[in-house]
Amino acid sequence: MAPFDPDAAAHPDAGIFGLPDTRDDAHVVLFPVPFDATTSYGGGTHRGPAAILNASVQVDLFDFQFGRIYTQGIHMLPEPKAILKASKEARKLAAPIIAKCGADAKDRKTVAKIEKACELVNTHTYHTAWSVLAQGKVPGLVGGDHSTPFGAIRACAEYVERLQATERRLSPRDKGLGILHIDAHMDLRPAFEGFKYSHASIMYNVLSDIPEVTRLVQVGIRDFGEFEHDFAESQGRRVVTNYDLDWSTRLSEGESFSALAAKAVRELPQYVYISFDIDGLDPSLCPNTGTPVPGGLSFNQAAVLLKALVDAGKKVVGFDLVEVCPSNDPKQPEWDANVGARVLYKLCGAAIDRSAAGV
Repeated sequence: MAPFDPDAAAHPDAGIFGLPDTRDDAHVVLFPVPFDATTSYGGGTHRGPAAILNASVQVDLFDFQFGRIYTQGIHMLPEPKAILKASKEARKLAAPIIAKCGADAKDRKTVAKIEKACELVNTHTYHTAWSVLAQGKVPGLVGGDHSTPFGAIRACAEYVERLQATERRLSPRDKGLGILHIDAHMDLRPAFEGFKYSHASIMYNVLSDIPEVTRLVQVGIRDFGEFEHDFAESQGRRVVTNYDLDWSTRLSEGESFSALAAKAVRELPQYVYISFDIDGLDPSLCPNTGTPVPGGLSFNQAAVLLKALVDAGKKVVGFDLVEVCPSNDPKQPEWDANVGARVLYKLCGAAIDRSAAGV
């Protein structure tokens, strides 16, 4: 077999990013979760993982920030058919409830069926992430809507708790798992539209049910309800929200983005999980995502933020990329997937050993 050429065109039968890596070879193991039962505005993110995989072969493998990311090995697992089936069935049940803006007493049994599907996803992502962590690798979830990472976050939080049980001289600041949450939304709504495991409730559920998560740092936030704002305030320093408008104002007054990014990531403990909702970016970069919002990060700003995390010496133990939604128009270029694939490669770059990648 000819040696792998990172500058050559990707073989059509190659894996993610055109790489030949198996799961055993890879340091980063990606797993698709094609599920989007409760998306409340636009739908279709269950098609995101496959679209990203197809677009990934167009990504050049030498990265200006993180160097030879590919040398660490990246592998993507097959799409689980059971999850895709559950998504379609649950979405069919949820659609009439979403259309009338929420469940009522008559929908109790239907909501229970939808929650059962969501719990199937939680169990799947928990065990998949743990199996990757147990191999000494980094799990990366590719969604799907933003409800999907709950199980993976729980697995990473438990993993960090076990690691820290053997660590000496652990400072209180570094205890537990931190989440760097890039998003247009706070996702702190309890049971949105009657669905406990809503895409709009992921961080509320994490904070309520995963005590090992000791710090949530949010970036890009620009669309939220009053309850979410007040709930975040009630959490004290456990939740640090960096509002998009505030950052924009400070940039216009002369602060640098790199300084804002560095300050944000300093709030995180040593071990970090990155949860990246694509709508945290400017909507021109993700026009088909379910709930686009004006404002947001540029692609380069997101890259600077991830680099700031690495430069601060934080250890990325897992990550997700969610809410990438390909267009329904066959004549429209797959811009969302194109951007999503490049964000995914940057996330892989933040999770690898930079010295081993030639940086």
